[in-house]
Amino acid sequence: MFRCGGLMLAKCALNPSSCCGAGYRGRASPAGSLRLVQSLGLVQNRAHSSTPHVTTGKLVRIGVEKKAVICIEGNIASGKTTCLEYFQKTSNIEVLTEPVSKWKNIRGHNPLALMYQDPERWGITLQTYVQLTMLDRHLSAMTAPVRMMERSIFSAKYIFVENLFRSGKMPEVDYAVLSEWFDWITTNISIPVDLIVYLQTSPQTCHKRLKQRSREEEKVIPLEYLESIHQLYEDWLVKQNSSPLPAPVLVIPADGDLQKMLHQYEENRDKILAGSYF
Repeated sequence: MFRCGGLMLAKCALNPSSCCGAGYRGRASPAGSLRLVQSLGLVQNRAHSSTPHVTTGKLVRIGVEKKAVICIEGNIASGKTTCLEYFQKTSNIEVLTEPVSKWKNIRGHNPLALMYQDPERWGITLQTYVQLTMLDRHLSAMTAPVRMMERSIFSAKYIFVENLFRSGKMPEVDYAVLSEWFDWITTNISIPVDLIVYLQTSPQTCHKRLKQRSREEEKVIPLEYLESIHQLYEDWLVKQNSSPLPAPVLVIPADGDLQKMLHQYEENRDKILAGSYF
């Protein structure tokens, strides 16, 4: 019988006494609470599904301490930073934010700003560097039993590269080159992910928050761009009819204000970290 190994790892790492011999089982979630979209066991057994499963490496390694990786996914201004800052207060958790500072300054150049200004010219430049820096994040040595990452190498490809290509702002040859690189990486390098937490936020809410925080590079981002990113996330993580899933997906409604979201994280903290929603 298949067991959800990655989430079991998180539970064991945080609370070894809580690990039991039986496998996790599914159960219904109360209305308005966290929603498990896909369990790892189901992903492994979706032989007749049109959405394949990405093989991201062995979750249990012989002679290596068991650890777990959780990726926080969502649109621009969906609340990822707030989520990570909340969980960073826990001593057993290592938090890795997106390396935005690198994307804004590579030897004196700002490829992030250049991409927003002229995506057809600078899209592949930025996304090549994003893919490299996200891979570096994934492969860096873990310093705690649980790692929480802001986004992943998977969303870099399945959401942002895909959006550039579908919107006609990335030439097909650029898309092909990035895809070849991505396919080689995920085929030849183990990139374990044990859980994806999707902060499901409306494009309108994201646009409002984006204007409020007023970051220089984001001033040129229109609502239509956020709507496109939102749809790609929905197709990938909720409808599951586009790109492969590297892990189970947990959906958190994230349109609420700061206090509401902090309360939701507090209320569901153990479920997120220990996988007790199975």
